[in-house]
Amino acid sequence: MSTYRSTTRPATEPREYSHREILQVMTGLLAALFTALISTTIVSTALPTIMADLHGTQRQYTWVITASLLAMTIVTPIWGKLSDLFDKKLLAQIAILMFVAGSVAAGFSTSIAMMMTARAVQGVAMGGLMALVQSIMGSIIAPRERGRYAGYMGAVMAVATVSGPLLGGVITDALDWRWCFFVSVPLAVIALILLQMKLHLPAVPRGKVKIDYLGSVLVSITAALPMLWVTFAGSDYDWISWQSGLFLLAFLIAAALTVFVELRAPEPMIPIRVLRNKTAAWMIVASVGAGVGMFGSGVFLTQYFQLGAGVSPTQAGLMTIPMIVAQMLSATIGGQIVSRIGQWKPVMMIGSVIMLIGLIGLGTIDRDTSYLFVAIFMALMGLGIGALVQNVVLAVQNTVDVSEVGAASAAIAFFRSLGGAIGVAVLGGVLTSRVGTNIAKGLGFMGIKPDALSGGSGETQLDISGLPESIQQVFHNAYADAFGPIFMIAAMIAAVSVLAIVAVRGTPLRSTIGMKPATNPEDGSASDADSGLVSGDCAVDRDTPTGPTPS
Repeated sequence: MSTYRSTTRPATEPREYSHREILQVMTGLLAALFTALISTTIVSTALPTIMADLHGTQRQYTWVITASLLAMTIVTPIWGKLSDLFDKKLLAQIAILMFVAGSVAAGFSTSIAMMMTARAVQGVAMGGLMALVQSIMGSIIAPRERGRYAGYMGAVMAVATVSGPLLGGVITDALDWRWCFFVSVPLAVIALILLQMKLHLPAVPRGKVKIDYLGSVLVSITAALPMLWVTFAGSDYDWISWQSGLFLLAFLIAAALTVFVELRAPEPMIPIRVLRNKTAAWMIVASVGAGVGMFGSGVFLTQYFQLGAGVSPTQAGLMTIPMIVAQMLSATIGGQIVSRIGQWKPVMMIGSVIMLIGLIGLGTIDRDTSYLFVAIFMALMGLGIGALVQNVVLAVQNTVDVSEVGAASAAIAFFRSLGGAIGVAVLGGVLTSRVGTNIAKGLGFMGIKPDALSGGSGETQLDISGLPESIQQVFHNAYADAFGPIFMIAAMIAAVSVLAIVAVRGTPLRSTIGMKPATNPEDGSASDADSGLVSGDCAVDRDTPTGPTPS
């Protein structure tokens, strides 16, 4: 049996934290995460207004969203590995300050390019906060109890998600969309104060730190290439073309080099050896569907209500409440159930099926669909997402030692974000194409040239306030009829996640923070590899975690 021996191991066995101590630590962490999340969700309902004010197109709308997702995807594993090497508290504070800088820059944006750059900075900070929260939780809470606290984290994420669109709609309608970015500044100051006061982690002595710079570059290139491909495919060149082939070849080369370098690096950015077990492999597949559901739902449902139904930003925020409330309840209750039964698979299995049903239902919507129908399937999708997002990470954390929990957690978050980012970009490209076709048909029936809404650029402009009401209705109908196929494609991706969860072997959650020696079932002795786990080494080809099996 092969083992992966990490050079970043704790000097002593990690101590157990009391419930009160954990809550004190998580107060600052969740305050920081809430700040970043609410700033992101506030913008979701304001984006149509922002893009119209900055004279953006539908393609640029997708790019403003994917810029932050791409940045978050690229840096998440880097932040995660840094959390295993350096002071987690300092890194969290740096991430918050970066998010504030990006928010202020976005608030003062005067062009789409400036907005995209600011959103990318926000994405870098967001990736840091997501990775650091998971890493810190993994270093102080045993997997058996982690589901309970992951439920708290899911509830905070859901509250931020439900309050963000509502607050964003009110700010956009009553003040100005720029305040959607500025409002995060006082929240960030509060989060920094809470972190300074409540987050007290023991200092872990490290040896000579080796940073995997080459791995960082290769991971970034590997993540960026598919994003760039799906952004331009179908518009600048065909999906099947020599340009697409060139992107595919470059991606395969970059991916192969990444694997080659990460398998040999002393401190790899993505711990491929640690993740080389069946649980991690299947969870990576499952995380893609969860990512598409999590990121795509907020992006496209907000557009459906505003651009398809023609409602205001405030109304759009209110109309997404069923999904967010369901997600909050699912994350909280699901986390409690996981901790009680000591198993993560049953909750994930039920959640993945419910998410799939919700997406299939949304795949049938069009201009004539009632809001009640949409609300029911939004709620089902929210229930599924809440049950999946945190437990995907928990399942993998259960197979690695505390010394590698940061990199392992960030790696799963990386694949989830990558899947979500690519999925949103692909779905955005399909949406752009279908909207253009629908508008051309609608205007053709009225005897109007199809470029009426493109301003001569060939792309659909989002500012239609100056157009006649009859043409505005064509615009709204074109959008409303285009979203069904988008959600049906997302359902196909979610179906793969369901199959991955069916295939994975559910393992009991261990009740210790660090890995413990496992007893050899053959003779009752501890194996050599298991003995190494006490000091922080991780067996890479074992699915069943070590430690006592919960009763």
